[in-house]
Amino acid sequence: MVKTINPKDKCPRCGQGTLVTDANTGENFCGKCGFVITDKVEESGPEWRSFSNEGENKSRAGVPTSLAMHDMGLATVINPQNRDATGKPLTAAMKSTIERLRTWDSRSQVHEPVDRNFRQAFSELDRLKDKLAVGDSVIEKAAYIYRKALEKGLVRGRSISALIASALYAACRDTETPRTLKDIGQASNIKRKDIARCYRLLLRELNLKMPVVDPVKCISRIASKAGLSEKTKRKATKILQTAEEQKISAGKDPMGLAAAALYVACVTNGENKTQRDVAEAAGVTEVTIRNRYKGLKLALNL
Repeated sequence: MVKTINPKDKCPRCGQGTLVTDANTGENFCGKCGFVITDKVEESGPEWRSFSNEGENKSRAGVPTSLAMHDMGLATVINPQNRDATGKPLTAAMKSTIERLRTWDSRSQVHEPVDRNFRQAFSELDRLKDKLAVGDSVIEKAAYIYRKALEKGLVRGRSISALIASALYAACRDTETPRTLKDIGQASNIKRKDIARCYRLLLRELNLKMPVVDPVKCISRIASKAGLSEKTKRKATKILQTAEEQKISAGKDPMGLAAAALYVACVTNGENKTQRDVAEAAGVTEVTIRNRYKGLKLALNL
């Protein structure tokens, strides 16, 4: 296959012919006088070729290793179909060899209780990932915390579902992803107090240090649920930043504080939203919003 590189590039020897590349030999030469400029051209195409019948499946490697897989993605799978890469049936001798390899492969796979525990826990974690729409970094962190808990023997006698849910909540807190205990409880169908109990156990036994939840992180989530404008969001962010500077946000529920700041911003900007609308979007009660609203009003002289 011969192709012209750039019609504007002229031969340095004759100054008239255009430069041409031969993809098979890797030569870069003049199309008129035949002067060879370079005889080794770097291959710019993909480094793999497909030998399978699928055509499109040209991946050389499998999925990357991940803590959120029971075997970290390092397992071997031998295709159950007795066909080679081109799709032809295997010979009788090769068939018996592959059968023996399959037997040893399945025997070498870990079938210990720990492995079964990881399978169950990480399938639950995968389900929660889709329900709560959290990123891969959060899931990796949750899997790491769960593996540490299993190493310490914290899972024995406790619910796997509750412990993986609490590990996910801990990962959300650590990565500052705004997900509440209530959200995780609803997604996992486990009581909030059970998740909270397991979460406290993880903090105590694994010596985890969690950052304080920033109420500003909760604003965009509540605002999008309640259908508030960008102007109101910016105003609420300013109110919370001022409240933080004056140290009145300490010890307050971040979701309630963010909801109250948004309500204050709605009142200031004349946006027609009731306390109930904001409370439902934030998952807190109207009483909480009223109490936080009073506190913000007094502290900031609104």
